Parts: sequence; structure tokens; C-alpha cells
Amino acid sequence: MAALAARLPRLAVIGGVLLFASATLTWGAAKRLTAVPAAKHTVVAKPTVVVPDVTGQAFVFAKGTLEDAGFAWQVNGRVHGYSANTVATQTPTAGTKLIDTGAPVVNVTLTRGKYPETGEPEDVSPYLSTAVALANPLPIAAPVTPAAPKAAKPKAAPAKKAAPAKRPPAFAVAGAPKEPLDEIPLTERARRLDAWLRDHPHQTSANVSHFLYQQSWIVTGAKFGWWHGAEALRLLIAADRHAQAAWGIGRKSELAARRALAEVEARSR
Repeated sequence: MAALAARLPRLAVIGGVLLFASATLTWGAAKRLTAVPAAKHTVVAKPTVVVPDVTGQAFVFAKGTLEDAGFAWQVNGRVHGYSANTVATQTPTAGTKLIDTGAPVVNVTLTRGKYPETGEPEDVSPYLSTAVALANPLPIAAPVTPAAPKAAKPKAAPAKKAAPAKRPPAFAVAGAPKEPLDEIPLTERARRLDAWLRDHPHQTSANVSHFLYQQSWIVTGAKFGWWHGAEALRLLIAADRHAQAAWGIGRKSELAARRALAEVEARSR
């Protein structure tokens, strides 16, 4: 009994050590089982836009091209943004790939056209512009060891492009630009504008800006003698009436379309 009593303190210490070790192992195993793997971060590519080529275009068409492509615009220089003036330069240049920041701004300079500068100039787009950020900034080039010259491969024959549809002009106007065949005809533009008005019954600044731009394109193109301009103006007058019924505006644009129609019909005889 005396020997057993002498061993009890040692047994108690050993038992405590074993109990602590068992608890530690159990906690470590539980921590490994319940550990949550770190979340993986996925890099999402930002949407991009490509700057269209508007150099050489009449300003009334150039600003529409930029707006349709999702860009804002600003006129710089001494020549202001009258419809008949021509785009001389643009920055960024055509084909530049940008991050879509909302409405990246394209700066243009103009030269005076052959038509008089009438009305109020538009030097800034009707909505706010956003920052210009290159989608693929050029990296610093590392020195490259020149490779051995390779034998030149024969060039393939260029693919033939389909001939554009012919749109004979109704009459010729000296100095007027030719109708761009990569754009829809004036008659189709007027039909789409009328349908668009029916789908946009609410008058907002963006809707009015779009309507007036399309109106200006059709009236100007018809005065230039473009294909079926008179028919497009008749369709446009109907669209103007729908704008008056839906928004309470369009009387002035209808009068402008009617004056243009009289001029086009007189020239077409």
C-alpha cells in the first residue's frame, strides 16, 4: 500500500500529459477538417470599343457615327461644329482599341465646307464624355535576338469583295459627298426612326437627341441628292407627326422636312 501511495503522484502526472496530448491532436484534426479553402479570384476582361474612322466625313455624319459606336465627341480648333463642315483630324486615330468607360471622347478638328455655316454649332456631344483608356497599352520592348531569315511564302490572292448595291442619285450637287453605301438608305432610316418613336413614348434628352440626329441625317442626305431622298422625306414627315403626338415636339422639324421635300422635288424634275 505504501508503494502504491508513493506512485500515485507520478501516475497522475503521466495521465495529465496523455490527456493534454489527446486533446491537442483532436483539435488539430478538427481544424484541418473544417478549414475552408481560399476563394479563387477570377479576372474578368473589361469590355472594349474600337474608334471608327470619321476623317473626311461631313460633321453631321461623323458625329452620328461616333454616337452610334458609343463615343462622345468634342470639336477643337478655330472651325466650329456646323453640319456641313468636314472632319480633318481625329484623336484617338481610327482603329484604336479602348476600354469601354461609358462614352470615351474623340476629339476632332474641322475644315469649312462649301455650304454656309447656318444655325448653332455643336462643339460638344449632348452627353457627358468619359476617360480614354487604351485597351492594350504597348509594353516596353525587350531586346530580341534576330532569327534566321525564312523563305518568303507566296502571297494569297486577295478575296473579292461583294459589289455594293447601286443607289443612283436623284440629282448632283457640286461639292456634296457621295452617299455612303455602308449606311442604310435614307428610306430605311426614316422607317426605322418611325418605328423607334413608337417604342420610345417618353420624351427624354437622350431620345430627343437621337431623333434630331436622325432627322438631320435624312434631310441633309436628301438635299445632297441621295437615292430616294424625296420618298425618305415623306416618311420622315409622318415620323415628325408621331413625335408631335407622343412628345409634343416636332413641328419645326416637320417644317424643315417639308421645305427640303419641295427643294428635292424641284431638283429631281
